[in-house]
Amino acid sequence: MPIHIGKLIREELKRQERSVTWFARHLNCERTNVYNIFKRDSIDTALLARISTILNRDFFRDLSESTTTSRTV
Repeated sequence: MPIHIGKLIREELKRQERSVTWFARHLNCERTNVYNIFKRDSIDTALLARISTILNRDFFRDLSESTTTSRTV
């Protein structure tokens, strides 16, 4: 099953107990943009790299593992 990247980002933000306001400030965007990111099932790689750095999590690895898992099933 493909990963919904926006949901994964939202879950990580919640796991870290960070607010949407905090995340928006670090992304240099409005909170509404953050909520739009949460709705996305795909995302630009440059933005995902920034998000990975901010949240200190390798979302690329998550996507890669998901692709590998779906191929072996």
